Amino acid sequence: MFDFLSTTLSRRQPEQQSGETNQLMWQWLEEGVLLLEPILLEAMHLETQSVANRDVQDQPLDSVLLSVGVHGNETAPIEILNRIVSDLMSGDLTLKVRLLVMIGNIDAMIKGERYLELDLNRLFSNQQFSGQHAKFTDCAETQRAKQLEGIVSSFFDQAENGRRFHFDMHTAIRGSHHQRFALLPYKESTTGQAQGVYSRTMFDWLGSAGIDAVVVNQAPSGTFSYFSSHYCLADSCTLELGKAKPFGENDLNQFEGINLGVRNMISQGMPLNHDESNTSCVKVYQVTQQLTKLTEDFQLNFNDEVKNFTSFQYGEVLAQDGKVTYQVEQPQEWVLFPNAKVRPGLRAGLMLVQVNKETLF
Repeated sequence: MFDFLSTTLSRRQPEQQSGETNQLMWQWLEEGVLLLEPILLEAMHLETQSVANRDVQDQPLDSVLLSVGVHGNETAPIEILNRIVSDLMSGDLTLKVRLLVMIGNIDAMIKGERYLELDLNRLFSNQQFSGQHAKFTDCAETQRAKQLEGIVSSFFDQAENGRRFHFDMHTAIRGSHHQRFALLPYKESTTGQAQGVYSRTMFDWLGSAGIDAVVVNQAPSGTFSYFSSHYCLADSCTLELGKAKPFGENDLNQFEGINLGVRNMISQGMPLNHDESNTSCVKVYQVTQQLTKLTEDFQLNFNDEVKNFTSFQYGEVLAQDGKVTYQVEQPQEWVLFPNAKVRPGLRAGLMLVQVNKETLF
């Protein structure tokens, strides 16, 4: 059987495009995109199980999308996912969900760059603009965004009645006071409230996988996780799992929590019952303002080595952009993803406030 990562990096199609093992069916859909589905137990085997076990077996299959490499230089999640795929194909790991795995920006990954022309994680369709990628000059990243949208939509359209999850795995450019954290996309409410309700099951899983903090976005965006949430009705999140390093330089022992969490999820399915035993220490933040780079005059008012989740007090100046001044508006705010080197018009940082986790549900 082909190696998922090396085949993707080689830019060649595998000789065999689909097949079966003793436990699953697989299909190579596109470069860096693999669909794996479990071979269900025959009814005659179910007759030997208890009624309770049959009830569990009769639950619709969850559909899970695991994406990595949307930024090409964030390699640790790519290596983790490749090992998981290898273990599934060899039979060392069982499969109890419909699973779609994809490597996002292959061109950038081969060159060890975050992206080549445009940030792929800003090009997906959002609430304001369906086909966000069409707003930009055609390039490899806009073409890939369009391609991935079609594949993901088709995957979730075939999900029948099962639950839908998307975990987009990244590593961050800079250090962080929370080494592993998740970002939840803005979610529209169907009840007229300003903010939608998030999945408690997913939140419980994040805690069990060693996630330290969760950040709730307050507006639609062009991220992959927002696309799958808004258009495909999946419970989605972006996972930041450490600092970006080149292939071969990652200490994968530092990612053991998320590795085990993903393996348990796909081999056992997401739990059916709420369990908050692992979430008591998970901090929840909400975006309160965005630092937008308007011109090339934009400057952050703090050291470039400042870590994610560094706190600032009311009134402190955060950034200056010509006559525009950004400052802390709440008694205390925390900074996330500060980056003065982005293009004008793009986000140069987010400011957060801490909230009670129950506001998510």
